[in-house]
Amino acid sequence: MEAMAETATEIITIDASPERVWAIAVDIAQYPSWARDIKDVTIHRHDDEGRPLEVAFRASALGRSTHYTLLYDYSDAPRVLGWKMLRGDIQRSIDGKFTFDPGADGTTTARYDLAIDLVVPLPGFVKRRAEVRILNTVRELKVRAEGSDSPASAAPATP
Repeated sequence: MEAMAETATEIITIDASPERVWAIAVDIAQYPSWARDIKDVTIHRHDDEGRPLEVAFRASALGRSTHYTLLYDYSDAPRVLGWKMLRGDIQRSIDGKFTFDPGADGTTTARYDLAIDLVVPLPGFVKRRAEVRILNTVRELKVRAEGSDSPASAAPATP
């Protein structure tokens, strides 16, 4: 019997505009500076608008390093940033997306959906621990967006 992908969802309110949150989410090269488990990012290809399209990651996972390459989908930008795994070492697949909806008073409701299928099955308690670490990414995005230390805190340039 083939294992099914593990899924997780986190919804959080961020005290920042959707434009600011989007700018941070698509600045993938900066992920290692605020996403604790992302150790290295290499952008292999950009789309026609200069956004990262094919990105290789090195991340800490369950006490070791893992490598995977994601293909980003901007078809519903700037509301949704989606991705699918092209290749990985301990994963069969990774599918995910951030969805950003404007809230009251300039806030953003951020939803993080993720489905991961690992090559080797893990015990339930290990899966739950890994899920908590993965979902921390959206909380780290909140901290980054609400802080004043990121480059995205500046007003967006107008064309």
